[in-house]
Amino acid sequence: MVKSVEVDLGTSTSLGSDTKIIISDEDSVQVETNQLLTGEASVVNSSGKKKKETRLGISVKKDEDFGNWYSEVCRFGELLEYYEQVKGCYILKPSAMKIWNVIRRFFDAEIEKMDVEEYYFPMFVSRGALEKEKDHIKGFAPEVAWVTRAGESDLETPIALRPTSETVIYPYLSKWIRGHRDLPLKINQWNNVVRWESSDTTPFVRSREFLWQEGHTAFATKEEAEQEVLDVLNIYSRVYEELLAVPVIKGIKSENEKFAGAFETKSIEAFIPSTGRGIQAATSHCLGQNFAQMFDITFEDKKGKRSMVWQNSWGLSTRSIGVMVMTHGDDKGVVFPPKVAPVKVVVIQVPIKGAVDDQVLCDACEAVVSTLHEAGIRAKSDTRDNYSCGWKYADQELKGAPLRIEIGPRDLANDQVRIVRRDTGAKMDVKRGDLIEQVKDLLEKIQRNLYDVAKRKLEECTQKVETWEEFEEALRQKKLILAPWCDEVEVEKDVRKRSGSDETGGGGAKTLCTPLEQPELREDTLCFASGKPAKKWSYWGRSY
Repeated sequence: MVKSVEVDLGTSTSLGSDTKIIISDEDSVQVETNQLLTGEASVVNSSGKKKKETRLGISVKKDEDFGNWYSEVCRFGELLEYYEQVKGCYILKPSAMKIWNVIRRFFDAEIEKMDVEEYYFPMFVSRGALEKEKDHIKGFAPEVAWVTRAGESDLETPIALRPTSETVIYPYLSKWIRGHRDLPLKINQWNNVVRWESSDTTPFVRSREFLWQEGHTAFATKEEAEQEVLDVLNIYSRVYEELLAVPVIKGIKSENEKFAGAFETKSIEAFIPSTGRGIQAATSHCLGQNFAQMFDITFEDKKGKRSMVWQNSWGLSTRSIGVMVMTHGDDKGVVFPPKVAPVKVVVIQVPIKGAVDDQVLCDACEAVVSTLHEAGIRAKSDTRDNYSCGWKYADQELKGAPLRIEIGPRDLANDQVRIVRRDTGAKMDVKRGDLIEQVKDLLEKIQRNLYDVAKRKLEECTQKVETWEEFEEALRQKKLILAPWCDEVEVEKDVRKRSGSDETGGGGAKTLCTPLEQPELREDTLCFASGKPAKKWSYWGRSY
């Protein structure tokens, strides 16, 4: 029995007017609210012992303050933690790593069919190698981090930390490739890279160190290289659309936006309606013979003639996790598509005082989890007894599990469970004997619904324009803009300058990509920006 209880909510705590604080025993406090507790709550029991617990929830709305919403969802959804020792770096937590590993397994299985082999190369690159391809280093120079000291001694020659691995790998291709029988050579590695971003960093999207895979391949012919670029682009599209339930656009980058030193860059582009910004989701580059010339990567063909190889490089990073969170997350927290969800189902007991012993309900929850595991469904129980059901519901919604199963005394009596969808909040009672079938069916429906909703939003915020005035208005409304373009470098630079920054400080508009699937272009169509004859339709917008 509690003789005296003091609740100190502190100055940073925010509780709604409908919040109830329930003292259940001398060591616990339950907070019931339809919003998550923000800040700290301290409890002093009769013996004078003070217990403090911090629980942070989403304090802003997605459509009102997207930047802070996204940061809070990533942190409080337990995807990452900010690394305080170095600005712009993040600690990836188990949920993020599990999603990344799902992507990795899927991607590895696909490129294995293409006979791509896994390697690992060192993260250090010499200045001489890095600067060998002038356009390449020019594109990365501001982001390159250099090691200049070892212990107390200055290094005689600074060593760069890889911003990408073309200049790490290609000196060795020149050693390994001698004749046509050595081709094609196909390399993939999963690693980290360092790009010392000078602009504001964003979790997953733009950081100073991130995880990715990078493929590097060499072929005898241009045709083989170009076909692989498309093949890999299609796999990337499947990662986003089939696993992450994010619709993407496949296209070609402009001369301004292509990879430094590449012959051509193809990409998949996502778009975030809440911010009106595009985001480069993955890239597949045809490098042509540029790097082959720089690093002397040649082979003897079947006729005994020496020729330069054709090369590709392609990459997908943990940025994909950020795009998924931005696309599906809501004001309650993360929303995971079932195919990548770290936990697909969370099971929670719903006790009613005096009805059934709580341990009986907990045992029932564990039995359901065991049944789900046996069916290959990732599940866990949340049977913590120091939190109310409402608190646990909100906590699990914050963490994004696609389904929640509730088990109370009535459910036990009727041999059933209650299932709640994270994406829609819809509830249904299911007999225990039908549980696995129903859970699998619901997970498939959630996966499909998340993609369909995101696809519909993308279509609703896409606008086709043909004049500068239409372009400016669409940009003001945060649209993804499809416009006819003369395909001139200086015109794109001028558009970026004329369109200016938005209210959040974002840069001017630029081409996101020229879609591979082109709408019909009339012969008399003019470029929206220059008035010159248009050569293609391209997507434009602000971007991350």
